[in-house]
Amino acid sequence: MPAAAHPPQAITGQVLLALAVIITVAVLGARLAAKARQPGVIGEIVAGIALGPSLLGLLPGHLTDHLIPEATRPHLQVLAQLGLALFMFGVGHRLDFTQLRGAGRLVTSVSLASVAVPFGLGAGLAAVLFPWTNHPQITTDGRLGQALFLGAAMSITAFPVLARIVYEKKLHHDRIGTVALASAALQDVLAWCLLAAITVSVHTGTVWTLARMLIAFTAMVLALVHLVRPALARLLASDRQWLTQPPVAVALLIAGTLLCAWLSDDIGLHPVFGAFAFGAATPRKQWEAAAPDAARQIEQISRVLLPVFFTVTGLSVRFDELDSHGVVMVAAVLIAACVGKFVGGAGAARLAGAPARQALTLGVLLNARGLTELIILGVGLDLRLIDTQMFTAMVLMALVTTLMTGPLLDRLHPARLHDTTTAEGAETETATSPSGVGMSAPRE
Repeated sequence: MPAAAHPPQAITGQVLLALAVIITVAVLGARLAAKARQPGVIGEIVAGIALGPSLLGLLPGHLTDHLIPEATRPHLQVLAQLGLALFMFGVGHRLDFTQLRGAGRLVTSVSLASVAVPFGLGAGLAAVLFPWTNHPQITTDGRLGQALFLGAAMSITAFPVLARIVYEKKLHHDRIGTVALASAALQDVLAWCLLAAITVSVHTGTVWTLARMLIAFTAMVLALVHLVRPALARLLASDRQWLTQPPVAVALLIAGTLLCAWLSDDIGLHPVFGAFAFGAATPRKQWEAAAPDAARQIEQISRVLLPVFFTVTGLSVRFDELDSHGVVMVAAVLIAACVGKFVGGAGAARLAGAPARQALTLGVLLNARGLTELIILGVGLDLRLIDTQMFTAMVLMALVTTLMTGPLLDRLHPARLHDTTTAEGAETETATSPSGVGMSAPRE
């Protein structure tokens, strides 16, 4: 039944019921993931997919359609984007670039290699698998559009999920954790720029459209750095005590986040980049001194809303539609993804002079995809650059590569090594610099 046929009260009730189900299942998934020594976000992603047609929808009674009716999904999509924007504000707000001094060469080389190698493998794989594509589901006539998109999607690292893993594995005090986050941020920006260029080239548009978009986003970032950040610092340093009260501070940060997310979307990029840029531009030390609970409260709101995004994504995942070709797609995509990130990330780090263990750690961290991969795959599915079978294969790849990260890190950095590294990092900071750690621990 179309949404217009439902009275508003009925839709409101259905949305509330869907939210209750999604949040409850996400909490259970996170608990199970913790028992399996995986990041809680992995359990939330799996729970979101389980609510879709790939698991719950296979049971008798069409439970997915009853619990999450078609009429509720546009409303859930809005809540999902809100959760993403607030979460990306938190990631940007807690990232401290001061620990990257002297690591610019390493970050740049690792980022470029971690984009170039997976991009080439993904584009080549898409060209090979093109005959198996369900052509009525995509808008492009030839192989180029899907090849370019798959290359960009392979280049992604799960920046938000990576931030959670770095903290949970106690690498947030370690320079390698900060380098991994900076590399992931840079390569994700490159990958999104590639996606924007692909969108312009595949659909109607001109080179000027792409150039105008990049110029507009650069202008927004410069305005945040040179106008908004100093203005916020002056406000916090003034005698306006009402600005630091929790309701006012939270409202101000949320409003700024949503405004920048809207500007980013209006420019042509995904809203998460505007939200992240605003978070990175806020004067973190001043905010933590004047309103220490504001950022934490925003993170708590995002944690409640993020499972909605995982569920909206899970509604498009169809494991039941994977045929023999689909199984081959999954295997090929997984191999290409892992090889691309390990060779690109670890290889470039080693060539840049990083020790073997650090290079391998970077390769493992950058191979995690998860949330950001789901975002870009959703964009590709909406633009009809990939079919549902490739979408499902890529979602499986995102899950597996993220699930691999924790166990591999435990082998490279056992708990005792985490504790030793953290203690050494704390001693070094005490002796040489009062500037603090690379990334404040996000509160759970």
